[in-house]
Amino acid sequence: MTSSNDAAPAPAAPPAPRRFALLPDLAPWRASRDFRRLWVAGLITNFGSFLTFVALPVQMKELTGSVVAVGAIGAVELVPLIVFGLYGGALADAWDKRALIVWSEVGQGVLCAGLLVNALLPEPLVWPLYLVAALSSALVAVQRPALDSIVPRIVPHEHLPAAASLNSLRWTVGGVAAPALAGVVVAYAGLGWAYAADLATFVVSVVLAVGLAPSPASHEAARPSLRSIAEGARYAWSRKELLGTYAVDLAAMFLAMPLALLPFLADELDAEWSLGLMYAALPAGSLLVTLTSGWTSRVHRHGRMVVLAAALWGLSVVAAGVVREVWLVLAFLVLGGAFDMVSGIFRAAMWNQTIPDELRGRLAGIELLSYSVGPQLGQVRAGSMAAWTSVRASVWAGGVLCVGAVGVLAVCLPRLMSYDVRTNEHAVRLRERRGGVG
Repeated sequence: MTSSNDAAPAPAAPPAPRRFALLPDLAPWRASRDFRRLWVAGLITNFGSFLTFVALPVQMKELTGSVVAVGAIGAVELVPLIVFGLYGGALADAWDKRALIVWSEVGQGVLCAGLLVNALLPEPLVWPLYLVAALSSALVAVQRPALDSIVPRIVPHEHLPAAASLNSLRWTVGGVAAPALAGVVVAYAGLGWAYAADLATFVVSVVLAVGLAPSPASHEAARPSLRSIAEGARYAWSRKELLGTYAVDLAAMFLAMPLALLPFLADELDAEWSLGLMYAALPAGSLLVTLTSGWTSRVHRHGRMVVLAAALWGLSVVAAGVVREVWLVLAFLVLGGAFDMVSGIFRAAMWNQTIPDELRGRLAGIELLSYSVGPQLGQVRAGSMAAWTSVRASVWAGGVLCVGAVGVLAVCLPRLMSYDVRTNEHAVRLRERRGGVG
């Protein structure tokens, strides 16, 4: 019993107001060893992959001199991406995710070795470039659903938006440094060195991925089959807010992705030296967002942010196609990359915080199609329109079409615009299931 002379307990102090942080939230990094290992492995392999990403179209341009041939790289990647993206999602639900990640990484290293051998020939061949592009696309389609669906298993539920930002940061660090370096390496050392560096990064990333903890299939997961793929598709169709994220991203990437035209745009601006910077500009904008992504955890209406960012991406591409000063082109590409990353962060947050574990792989396969098929088809669209009109017209017209398409989708998909992670029934259910906080 407390005597009357004892001091009464002081009232609890009110919680300190939460600061508007800009720096990335490192909670997933601190909480999960596997997330740290996966993040570092991804950083290393992404760095190498961006070297090849620049070197491959440059080599195709040197061998053929055709904008259509460069754009066709996207066409040969398309079918494997669609087929293996859907089946890869089913595999990610039914098989050990770590095994899928490791073996697909090994396969990518073998393909990179093939590009290196071809580049060292006295007269490099064209067909191996298309073959490797197709096979690499198939392996990406198998691996990516496993990578995406393993994150909710190794990161606490309340840290998933921060994990999406950190994964985006990992991608953009390689995306900024590697293309700029690749432009120098290709110009002064040769294509072989770019492919060799990529091969070395795959060796390191395989070693890191082997150390991940096993991630076996959920006991509720269906075996990989057409029926299980159809089940995932039906679930996606029933979730109009998810359907909206797929549709918006597909429209933005198909209509306004200018990557296939950058080698020709640099030539037209009499600034061949700027090609590496052009490839690095989009990831540079993304990097600026991820480095200041602390604010994203305090945004709740993710659907509206996806739509707004996609429309601003289109406007940035319009400006990049209209201006005639190379530094302004680079500036608008950086701006476009920033808006694209904002859209990507909130799409990933919606996916990770509302999709149940037993469907996560199959939905990740659909997600892969939404953000990968668009750029591949976009290369074909850009190359074909450039051949019909001009390089610059193909760039700005694609941006105009993007803005119009995103506006139509916003009107047609009200559930996307009204989505709120605090009240959405699927987000609430999964949060309670995983024991996360609001």
